[in-house]
Amino acid sequence: MLPKEEQHLIDLSIRRLAAKYPNKSLSEVSDAVIRARIRFDGKPIRDFVPLLVERHADKQLRIARPTT
Repeated sequence: MLPKEEQHLIDLSIRRLAAKYPNKSLSEVSDAVIRARIRFDGKPIRDFVPLLVERHADKQLRIARPTT
């Protein structure tokens, strides 16, 4: 997958997760996705990175304490 295509899929993940977690700021969602994406840097599974990133960020957002 080309990096531009991958970035587009990551951006879509951010939008889906932001809709799924309306109590989280867009910054929190983006940060979770960025942290998840870093976990997969340099891995030979590039075609699956957007899906894996979204799943990992989703898990982190689900277990994170609510912000006040």
